[in-house]
Amino acid sequence: MQDTVKPSNNTFLTEDFLLKTDFAKRLYHDYAKKMPIIDYHCHLSPKDIALDRQFNNMSTIWLEGDHYKWRAMRTLGVDEKYITGDSSDQEKFENWAKIVPQTMRNPLYHWTHLELKGYFGIDKLLNESSASEIYNTTTNLLQQKEYSTRGLLSKMNVEVVCTTDDPIDSLEYHQKAKADNIAIKLLPTFRPDKAYAVENQSAYISYLEKLANASGLTINTFDDLLAALENRVAYFHENGGRLSDHGLEQLYFYENEKYAIDTLFASIKKGESLQPDEVRFFKFKTLTALSKMYHAKSWTQQYHLGALRNTNERMLRILGPDTGFDSIGDFSQSVALAKFLNNLDSTDQLSKTILYNLNPSDNEVMATMVGNFNDGSIKGKVQFGSGWWYLDQKDGMEKQINTLSNMGILSCFVGMLTDSRSFLSFPRHEYFRRILCNLIGQDVSNGELPADEKWLGQMVEDICYRNARNYFGFY
Repeated sequence: MQDTVKPSNNTFLTEDFLLKTDFAKRLYHDYAKKMPIIDYHCHLSPKDIALDRQFNNMSTIWLEGDHYKWRAMRTLGVDEKYITGDSSDQEKFENWAKIVPQTMRNPLYHWTHLELKGYFGIDKLLNESSASEIYNTTTNLLQQKEYSTRGLLSKMNVEVVCTTDDPIDSLEYHQKAKADNIAIKLLPTFRPDKAYAVENQSAYISYLEKLANASGLTINTFDDLLAALENRVAYFHENGGRLSDHGLEQLYFYENEKYAIDTLFASIKKGESLQPDEVRFFKFKTLTALSKMYHAKSWTQQYHLGALRNTNERMLRILGPDTGFDSIGDFSQSVALAKFLNNLDSTDQLSKTILYNLNPSDNEVMATMVGNFNDGSIKGKVQFGSGWWYLDQKDGMEKQINTLSNMGILSCFVGMLTDSRSFLSFPRHEYFRRILCNLIGQDVSNGELPADEKWLGQMVEDICYRNARNYFGFY
């Protein structure tokens, strides 16, 4: 007999969670809820999807690689042994469960319970007392075929998953998924950050060797580098790639050829380190060339701007990057960003572009920047991306939606993504949809929008699904 968790009267996740007006409830239940998901940016493993991985237990699917949870656990005094250390999976889960009640008002509290309810039908609150019961129930369910990676995606009505892939990746698992004709469209995203990460000279030289092997080209000059990258862009395109993505503190722009790029590349090849301004110039030149490659393929380019990474050097040495020691940075964005985009637009080589900011103080910058380069050729050609990382919570999403509404056009927004490494993260789309419907419903209730359910319902459906479907060219 299948184990179940007894229902709790303490649940707060009613069917009308976050929906404060009757109009908002209709928008969500009759329009937003039914729409498929196009998750156009995430960090899921294509191998896990192609091989339809079955996770051993709740810890392996929920806690491995989740630096959001890791940060919270460290903050609340949990020893690293129970986070990334060698304790058992159940011990890690129980330590997470123990601190969940202390995360109230952090988005983790909402996400945790949305995921338990959405995937496993559990509406009991997770805490120290319920931990063992919930761990056993979810672990047992995860052994069933419908809880494999593709089964979990199907439960959330996921239609497209775009993974994040290095130019040197073979894309073998994307190819396998296509050959096996799986129900979910699994597509690669070109993430070339390492191709211009010249600040770490030794690591960069090693990467060039791998890029040369992947492209089958010799890389001795900067032009060789661009040829190798263009080769890989073509390879990604052949395998369904229609997106690129870049993680940067900020974009750079130089009016003139301040440095000889061939000389800089030769210095790198000789093992010489570049000065900080030379590094920035190298990134500018490489990104400009890449952007023109994307335009030639009618791709969309994404720029995630503003993260201050690896701030804790001691923990970086112990655990490596992407382990929960990054924060919001306060980099200047607008001037160089405008000039970078304008430089591409001046030769009509600006591709479809999505800009994401990590610092909320840049919301208005991004929302007004995108309008500068929308030229009528494509609906919403340049987009202000959804709340990212520290901003993909209720307050952050509301501010992004309100800023876009006030300074741009909300109706052509391509909507939410997970940006996650977890197969249980797709209720974030539900979270976004509820927030969107609630904001519109409140405007209707306040008399600030007409109670035109058919039109507003269509707009909600567009933002949740159709805009992305029409924008990216995946079909």
